[in-house]
This record gives sequence, structure tokens and C-alpha cells, in this order.
Amino acid sequence: MVVDTDTFNYEDLPQYLEKTAIILAEMKKLTYIEAKRLWQCSDKLAKENYEWLQKLDINKHLTPALIAFSGIQYQYMAPDLFTESALDYVKDNLRILSGFYGILRPFDGIVPYRLEMQSRIKVAGAKNLYSFWGEQIYRALSNNEEPIVNLASKEYSKAITPFLSPNQKFVTIVFGSIVNGKLKTKATLAKMARGEMVRFMAENKVEHIEEIKKFSDPDWKYSPDHSGENEIVFIYQK
Repeated sequence: MVVDTDTFNYEDLPQYLEKTAIILAEMKKLTYIEAKRLWQCSDKLAKENYEWLQKLDINKHLTPALIAFSGIQYQYMAPDLFTESALDYVKDNLRILSGFYGILRPFDGIVPYRLEMQSRIKVAGAKNLYSFWGEQIYRALSNNEEPIVNLASKEYSKAITPFLSPNQKFVTIVFGSIVNGKLKTKATLAKMARGEMVRFMAENKVEHIEEIKKFSDPDWKYSPDHSGENEIVFIYQK
């Protein structure tokens, strides 16, 4: 994650900032050894993040969520190159799931943090973050009138799927490779493609599920044979 207060201004605070403050207070109680175990990272990363955690303030030096994340998905999304109309599209349509913030709109102001949704941390009597957030993320995401297009990993979509209303359309976009005759998801390739898909949808102002199948990329081809009512599958071509 990065701090960037110059490229875009943040427009709102995250919807569940009070709950984020509860998580932060719990994380600040951790010893260095406990934090390293929680993060499952190297000593170098753990030391940097533990020092950052001690001074972390969720109300200062805020970066819009859309550009605060610097992982592969966001590099391939390239939001800093979006046109004005593409930015308007993601404001209306894109939501980012977060273990720390719950759910984020693209221009919510956030700070760098290290906490995955599947992290094993108990907060406010909840055994993990899935229990802590409960159905709140889904309630903030859905109005039951529009389909949800899922570009999240399974670890994050698990925060949504248990709470889907019976009439809620939920379509997962799968980017897979054929390995020994079977469809396999390769994490890095899938992350790259998810970012490209967001850019494609924003640039083309996609409003209907069928339009997603027109995703244009030389490395990926829509596969009707592998797709179904609730999955749209693209196969890697190299």
C-alpha cells in the first residue's frame, strides 16, 4: 500500500470507520511475536509493519482507496490513467472488500495497513473477521436490484456469499488455465486479469452481464463451455 495525497483527493470516510477503530485497538495490543504470527511474513516486513502499527492513525494522511492499494490487480487496473468517465463509473460501481475497513468506495480515504480478511484475530468477542463483520459488508454492497459481479478471491467473497438474498444475482468472473485437462486458477495471472477487467468495464461503461463476455485481451478468451449462469469463465491462451 502507498500514501498518495496528491493524485486524487479523497471524498468520504469509510462507512464503518468506528468498527475499524475497534480492530485497530485490538491490533495495537499485540506483541511483536503475536503480530508476526498474525501477518505470517518475514522479520523485515514484520518489523516495518509493527513500527507502523504503533503510530497508525486512521484519521490522518488519507489516500483514496482506489490508489492506496498497489498490488498486482491495481497495477493492471491502472486507475491513475482513467478518464473522467471511467472514474465516475468506478465511483458508482466498484467496491473494495477489506479485512480492516470492511468495504470501501473508491474514493474513501484510508491509511496503509496489513490485515487480510482471513487473518486469525479475535475482535470484540468475534472469533475472526468474518464473524466480526457479519452481514454488514453485504448490506453496504447490495440493493438487491443490481447483480453483483464478483472479482474477489475466495477469501474475500466468503464475506459476502453467506448473506446473499435468495433473489440476489451473484456472478463470479473466473480467469483460469487448462492444466492436464482441468481448469486451474493461477493466482498471479488471475490478479492481473481482474485488474484489467475492472479497467475494461470502466472504460466501456458496462451495464449488463452479457457485455462482460466481450472482454478484449489477447491472453484471455471467453469460454461458454466452462461458463454457467453464475460464472463467466475466461481461459488463458498462452
